[in-house]
Amino acid sequence: MTPRLLALAGSMRRDSYNDRLVRIAVRGAREAGAEVTHVRMGDLPVPVYDADLEEAEGMPANVLEWKRLFKSHEGMLISTPEYNSMIPGAFKNLLDWISRPVPDERPFEPFRGKVVSLMSASDGSLAAIRGLTVVRALLCHLQMIVLPDILGIKFAGEAFDENGNLADPKMQEIALRLGKNAADMVRQMQAPVP
Repeated sequence: MTPRLLALAGSMRRDSYNDRLVRIAVRGAREAGAEVTHVRMGDLPVPVYDADLEEAEGMPANVLEWKRLFKSHEGMLISTPEYNSMIPGAFKNLLDWISRPVPDERPFEPFRGKVVSLMSASDGSLAAIRGLTVVRALLCHLQMIVLPDILGIKFAGEAFDENGNLADPKMQEIALRLGKNAADMVRQMQAPVP
């Protein structure tokens, strides 16, 4: 089977550094034979999670679409900034909504067993790596399979060239490899047991 990956950045900004970075990983995954769906969080905005809103109005349509996207892909490519050394609020809010069960849905069903490659980009000198520690812990709690290799791009405002590639060839190769790693792991998990 062809691995199906969902790619997104944990940033709402239209031209975010993290969206640029995840697009490179998307190329690596596609070169490895994966089918990749790239979605921006701003394409399917969700309200701030509120249990009263959920009880009064039910699950927002965009949350149901996010659930469908997560369930229909075997793996993910995620690039996220950090805010105050933590996961961005909008990204955490999205995951909180997706984790809310709907009828006939098992706990963590949209997340369970999904392979994830993680990366980050930041204008700072620490490349948003501290935030990735929090993201990894959260995704593991949601029963996702987070691959060990990560990439952090520091001084991201100067890191990309005019074609959307990373100016440092070594960093470019690592970003491509993160996409390939996710595709390869999904393919291995799909392979029939001899």
